[in-house]
Amino acid sequence: MATNQPASVAQAADIRDIVGPVAIPSGWEWLWWTLAVLALVIAGIVLWRLLRQRATFGPVIPPLPAHVRAKQKLQDALALIAEPKPFVTAVSDTLRLYLEERFEFRAPERTTEEFLNDLQRTDRLTHDQKESLGQFLQNCDLVKFAKYEPGEPELRTLHTSAVQLVEETQPAAPESVTSS
Repeated sequence: MATNQPASVAQAADIRDIVGPVAIPSGWEWLWWTLAVLALVIAGIVLWRLLRQRATFGPVIPPLPAHVRAKQKLQDALALIAEPKPFVTAVSDTLRLYLEERFEFRAPERTTEEFLNDLQRTDRLTHDQKESLGQFLQNCDLVKFAKYEPGEPELRTLHTSAVQLVEETQPAAPESVTSS
């Protein structure tokens, strides 16, 4: 085997250039791909539920203010005026619920005496309003618990005092902005 090439040329053909680094997989790529797919699936489910919920419920209607609901219930109670106990119960429960919603008094679940004692320590009602409310609740208790049966004029007076208290304590209407 004789080669006609000089020895330096034969050695040069045998040498190759340096090869770049070889990427060695870490074994964690599957975890990142799984997490990405899982995040996309969760985002899709959340979006689907939000769209479905919005389509189901439609536009949100704001609730009526406490004083408006109380006036409506007091008006509805007039249908019971022929029956003193149910009428007085409806009127007093409406007023107690209104006071709880409007002033955050815990009125419905307390006795009249407990409620009036707590009421004396607050400045959310005027002195006259507190006295009127106390008289109103005591008159209601006579009908509800002492079997007192007042006539229609007395029942209408109770109703009027409840409506008056709601009107006196309702929030002031926002002033309309007029442009000059």
